[in-house]
Parts: sequence; C-alpha cells; structure tokens
Amino acid sequence: MNMDLYTFTATRRRLLLAGAATLAGLSALPARAGSYEDFFRAINIDAPDIIRDLLARGFDPNARDPRGQVALSLAFKDESLKAAEALFAHPQLDVNAENPVGETPLMMAAMRGYLDWAQRLVKRGAKVNKPGWSPMHYAAIAPDQRMMQFMLAQGGDVSALSPNGTTPLMMAARNGDERTVDLLLARGVDVKAKNQAGYTAADMARSQDRDNLAARLQALQR
Repeated sequence: MNMDLYTFTATRRRLLLAGAATLAGLSALPARAGSYEDFFRAINIDAPDIIRDLLARGFDPNARDPRGQVALSLAFKDESLKAAEALFAHPQLDVNAENPVGETPLMMAAMRGYLDWAQRLVKRGAKVNKPGWSPMHYAAIAPDQRMMQFMLAQGGDVSALSPNGTTPLMMAARNGDERTVDLLLARGVDVKAKNQAGYTAADMARSQDRDNLAARLQALQR
C-alpha cells in the first residue's frame, strides 16, 4: 500500500513538472500575429486598441480580407477613422496597396471627401495618377469640390481614362458636385468624349435626372 502511494505521488510530481515545463516553453514562444477575424472586425467596429495590439504582435498592416479588400481602404469605407489612424501609424503600411479592382486607400479617402486624409496619404507617397480607375475618378464624386481642387494641385490627370473609357468629368456629371464639374471644365476637358458604352458627360448627368447640368454640358458640345 505504501508502495502504491509512493508510486502515485511520484507519478503526479512528474506530471506537474512536465506541465510546468510545457507552460514555460509556450511562454518563450514569440507572440502569435493575432486573429485574422479579430483584425477585420476591429476595423469594422473602429477599435484601434485591438488593431494596435495585433500589429505590435506581428500582424500585417497590409492584410486583405477574404474579398481582397485592403485594411486601410476598409477603414475609410466603414468610416472607422480611429482604426485608420492605428494602421497609418505602422511604418510598413503600403499606401498604394490595391484591391482586386485596383482601388487604393487614396481613392477611398477621396470618395468619402476625407481631405485631410488625402493630404496625409499623398505626403506619404500615395499616387494621384495611376492606370485604370484612379483617384481622379473618385475625387470627382466627393461631397464637394475641395477634393478635386487638391488633386488638381497635385498634378491629377483631368483626362484619366478608366478601363471602360470613363473620365473624371463623366463621373462628376453623374454623381459629383457641380462645382467639381466646373473645375474640370475650366481645365479644358473634352466634353464630347464618350466611354465604351457611347455615353458622354451630358448623358451621364441625364441618367441621374440632372437635366440642367445635362443641358449645360450638351450646349458645350456644340
């Protein structure tokens, strides 16, 4: 009986020591990069502390969600500006990272009308001009003309063509501020230009029942 008790005690002691060694080994391992789901959830709910913690533990600030959307672009899209600040502070952030359709963080900021963010992104190296859909197209549908003023001051191409031949003027005529339209017209853009579907800027305006603007653009085509 004493031998059984001794055996039980010795075995239990060995197990406890083994467990302690295992825990010690785990604590010595580098911190995991964090949860992929937690990272993108934190962007959605604008939780910068979670993002900063995950980034400090090695998570990639340029990670893409299952649809290929870039983290910083998602932050702008979700209006999660505190999350955007946490991402922007990371030195390895790629301000020109594109999603599957070529959208960059600057394009998302331009569309939202986040002028201060657009300025910060450009200062950090974000490209105003790029092939295909560009920040100029997205600035054309910003809430007011200030975004386009900024893009033009940075050398934005007023004749930029999307993959289907759409110009910034067409975008502004369809959904943008009319003062943005005027800024582009003042730069001598071609009001007669057509996209691959055969639509002019006047046609775009008319498609959204912006009849007065459509008539003005139509008159300029003559």
